[in-house]
Amino acid sequence: MGEQKESRMLKLVDELCEAAERVGLVVRREKILREIGYRARGGACRLREKNLVIIDRDMAPAEQLEVLAEALRSCDLESLYLSPAARQVVQPGTQSS
Repeated sequence: MGEQKESRMLKLVDELCEAAERVGLVVRREKILREIGYRARGGACRLREKNLVIIDRDMAPAEQLEVLAEALRSCDLESLYLSPAARQVVQPGTQSS
């Protein structure tokens, strides 16, 4: 992946992390330990009355985007400003004007 494309994806990851926190999700970037035959991606969960999104910090930016987008799809984002690129990731069927 080109440096410029990876940089754009990392900016989208940061934007979606901020959006997640604005809708009440706690985003944690963790090193997820793996064992042979087990592939953990992270994702949304609930822990002690908190809604969390766990992201494996060692995943590629594209995979981090997908984990965040999946968690945000069930949230009401209408009142939040998201850049057209971020909204496209979360709501793939939408067209930017």
